[in-house]
Amino acid sequence: MLIFTVNDKEYSGDSALAIVSALEMDATNFPHRGRSIRHFLIWSLERLRDYIPPREMDLSDRMEEEALALNYLYLRDEYGAGKLTILRRKIAGAK
Repeated sequence: MLIFTVNDKEYSGDSALAIVSALEMDATNFPHRGRSIRHFLIWSLERLRDYIPPREMDLSDRMEEEALALNYLYLRDEYGAGKLTILRRKIAGAK
């Protein structure tokens, strides 16, 4: 389970892509709904340029969307533009 907190709002999901999709849905001024996740990441990073240097995020077409989404959340956490928490699930029977 992943939890991403930004502006006192908590987003949770089983994947980084689910969280980034929720962030996209809450971005009321994002003009490209329904397009690839890369469109949202480019748009979002442009707005976060005061926190995250644009060169930090590789939006290569060779990267899978889940890897891009997770990298985005890690960068936001690292540069103080949100907080990422990863909760590990307990495996049945494990101590």
